[in-house]
Amino acid sequence: MSVYGSISHGQFIGGKYRDGTGNHAIEVTNPATGDIVASFPTASADDVDAAMSAAADAFPAWSRATPGERAHALHRLGARLGELAEELAQTETAQTGKPIRLSRDFDVPGTIDNAEFFAGCARHLEGAATAEYSDHHTSSVRREAIGVVASITPWNYPLQMAGWKIFPAVAAGNTIVLKPAESTPLTSLMLAQAAVEVGIPAGVINVVNGPGRSVGTQLMAHRTPKMVSFTGSTPVGRSIASTASETVKRVHLELGGKAPFLVFDDADLDAAIRGAVAGALINGGQDCTAATRAYVQRGLYDDFIAGVAELMSKIRLGDPFDPDTDMGPLISRRQQQSVAEIVDRARGYGAKILTGGSIPGGELAVGSYYEPTLVVDVDQRSEITQTEIFGPVLVASAFDLDDEGLDLANDTPFGLAASAWTTSLFRAQRASREIAAGCVWINDHIPVVSEMPHGGFKHSGFGKDMSKYSFEEYTNVKHVMSDISGIAEKGWHTTILGNARSK
Repeated sequence: MSVYGSISHGQFIGGKYRDGTGNHAIEVTNPATGDIVASFPTASADDVDAAMSAAADAFPAWSRATPGERAHALHRLGARLGELAEELAQTETAQTGKPIRLSRDFDVPGTIDNAEFFAGCARHLEGAATAEYSDHHTSSVRREAIGVVASITPWNYPLQMAGWKIFPAVAAGNTIVLKPAESTPLTSLMLAQAAVEVGIPAGVINVVNGPGRSVGTQLMAHRTPKMVSFTGSTPVGRSIASTASETVKRVHLELGGKAPFLVFDDADLDAAIRGAVAGALINGGQDCTAATRAYVQRGLYDDFIAGVAELMSKIRLGDPFDPDTDMGPLISRRQQQSVAEIVDRARGYGAKILTGGSIPGGELAVGSYYEPTLVVDVDQRSEITQTEIFGPVLVASAFDLDDEGLDLANDTPFGLAASAWTTSLFRAQRASREIAAGCVWINDHIPVVSEMPHGGFKHSGFGKDMSKYSFEEYTNVKHVMSDISGIAEKGWHTTILGNARSK
């Protein structure tokens, strides 16, 4: 068995690493080289049951811990992740192929910041003021933990997505069973171990690993969780919502995206070009908020696509552990082939590839790399314009009137993120109001902060990650109404007891 770092088992249940008892093995592969980074047995249905039992057993004490106690625990966890920062970054790059700069400068610091933010949220429960809303009663609102939460995270940002699910859930007093993508489980296991190291009780955070079609399905259908949270594709999200409905679980879904990048003719052209390339190529384009559809007003269009093509051609593909590498491989050969096929079909239908559009050869052929690609002359209804590609591909089209640009931006079943580029306050305000997406950036594309919500509209799902809104997703709201009159005969009793008044 090949292992990475201190991880020798694929499951973390009840505060301990353990082997899965499934019939198959997980092989974590470095997509830049094809080397096996780690291998261990998958979870079985018995392992899922054990994780659920551990989480259920831990819930009563953890939910009764004071907000201050939970906050201190998350602060300690954030500090511990800081101590592990370089190991986490190296592990994240090894299992995903993302550039080490991205792991060091974005994934790990963002996760630590999330832990710190939700530590603060634990002590700031919000609700209606305690007051007398009727003549004879005082009303108050309690926010209470839901119970055990079952979560599934994707392979593109394994550590950050684990944090986005775990931190608000446990800050609110819940316990959790997390299933990472089977191709990228290592940093989620490290996070769970770090939690125990800083004193978060065994069973509060559990991790099970295995394929979605087996372990993921068992997790979502299990009767123990009171809530399920999923980040991934829209088709899988639909299936999870259907499965969860059978046991009436609360559902939180962050699904696909096809973000528009809307450039008006008064935009700062250089800023828009740099923003488009960075927003389209971050993490190899394997980002549900990545810029995928550039709509550029006619006056800037030719200069925009020329500038984007030139800048894309300078992006350095290579060894993800080399700090000079700008873009690493895609997650797998399967994803590489999927991206290549979509671009090839667009080419066959008459689209023009201004740069990229190929699987590189030479030294890069050993990994699942794909060239940064700019595609123009495409139909709005085409597959490459409407389908989430999840690769380093940007499609660009021109528009004339503002109304047309906004209509094109909204012409998608998705609604996760978008950006608008303009120096006009009025255009910026109109775009932020009329674009149907959970996040609209003005003159930038991609940045996220712990204090602000992340989540979509339409086929991009519902519910929020990060921010106090995410924290609220993981609580039940309870109204407590107390009589303060001491009067046995209430006025409303006459609706039932009109002829049976007290003597």
